[in-house]
Amino acid sequence: MKWRLTGRYLASVVLIVVIVIFINLLVVAGLFMYQSISPQYPFHQGDASAEAITRSFSKEIVVSESGMDITRQGKETLERNNAWVQILDENGKEVYGYRVPPEAKTKYTPMDIVQTYKYMEIELMSTVFIGEKPGNGERYSYLIGFQDPYLERNILTYDIRKVGRFLQIGIVIVLCVDGFIALCIAYLFSKRLTRPLSALIDGIKQLAHKNYRVRYETKGIYKDVFYNVNVLTEELQASELERKKLDRMKEEWIANISHDIKTPLASIQGYAEMMRDKDYDFTIEEIRDYAEIIERKSLYLKDVIEDLNLSTRLRNKGLSLNLKSINIVSLVRNAVIDTLNDARYGNRNIDFRYNDEVILVEADDILIRRAVANLIYNAVVHNDEDVAVQVRVEKERDFVRIVVEDHGKGIKKEELERIFDRYYRGTNTGELHKGSGLGMAIAHDIVEAHGGEIHVDSELHQGTSIEIRLQMRKAGHVNG
Repeated sequence: MKWRLTGRYLASVVLIVVIVIFINLLVVAGLFMYQSISPQYPFHQGDASAEAITRSFSKEIVVSESGMDITRQGKETLERNNAWVQILDENGKEVYGYRVPPEAKTKYTPMDIVQTYKYMEIELMSTVFIGEKPGNGERYSYLIGFQDPYLERNILTYDIRKVGRFLQIGIVIVLCVDGFIALCIAYLFSKRLTRPLSALIDGIKQLAHKNYRVRYETKGIYKDVFYNVNVLTEELQASELERKKLDRMKEEWIANISHDIKTPLASIQGYAEMMRDKDYDFTIEEIRDYAEIIERKSLYLKDVIEDLNLSTRLRNKGLSLNLKSINIVSLVRNAVIDTLNDARYGNRNIDFRYNDEVILVEADDILIRRAVANLIYNAVVHNDEDVAVQVRVEKERDFVRIVVEDHGKGIKKEELERIFDRYYRGTNTGELHKGSGLGMAIAHDIVEAHGGEIHVDSELHQGTSIEIRLQMRKAGHVNG
């Protein structure tokens, strides 16, 4: 994977470099062609160039019967360009001169003229250009020398075949050198570009192996990726800690519920063995007492199993709600009455209040009654017998509030965060009230399955308030 990424970036960078080189070659060729047909900079200077001045200077020469002369503008041009002029007749003899250096010849042979034109005259410190001026039936030649040390003219002679071969070899060499340089630059660039990706890949592999110590410095072009990987690492680490904590709670819960199941099961098994043993001769009253104990323990086991089944179905969304219009006030009142009718809680103080006799909601009456009963049961078993429990049903706009409140022991802050967890069992539960430990989790899942909300507020030694919010049935709604 690492070399694959490097190869891809390498290929892309090399392609870009090759394209740039090709474009540069086209630009150079275009400039060369443009230069060959244009009299402009850098090799030409238009009308201000030495060649242009020489070509146009013939119009500044005045040929008359009285002799040779140049115009005032011609003189200014020569002075401005630090140049001089010699006008020669057909025999090469000077007939006129302006600003001519003392070292200049006054008569030129054809060979002298050729040498003067081809090479810079060291004695004159001038580069000489030649022009022609016809007049009076004769053709005069003129030499213009530019005393500029930076002005050069080279006459080249070459064999076009050798130049062609040289250019072919030169182009191949240039392309090879440029290709090698481009390859080196592209390799270094791609390595620099893919090094963070390689580190990211290694980090993700570490995360896959549950090594959550991966941390990156958020910088460079991949800083957003590094930041998100760091966030992912923190979330995975938190999830792993939560999973381990949940596993510990699950193991403790399984151990506790196994112990709670074994106790009534041992009683059932013991009394059944005693009643079956021929060595014992029980009276009818004793057999009925034993049967009552067996029945009570069996009902306890049945409740635990039903809690387990209901919790699993609620959590896995496998329970279909039997929705219908119900009077939530009557439902909560009956839940309070059922609790008071239980012999274990007949002496408890449970106060029921409501602000409207009829409040209709769309709900599964069996499940909602189970949720309310669990909250009332939780308030009763986790507090002393003298603690009063208040149950309220209140209509509030489009919602109904069911509140179960007490002023008893309260719940610790660290336990308050776990109260609706499936495997949480409060520390205030006495030995006589042990069960599946799923009561609050079941109530929470039932309320959420109805699209409602459940909240708990509690302070240690101050009491606990648990509130259920359900949406009321809209007027004119007919249950399907």
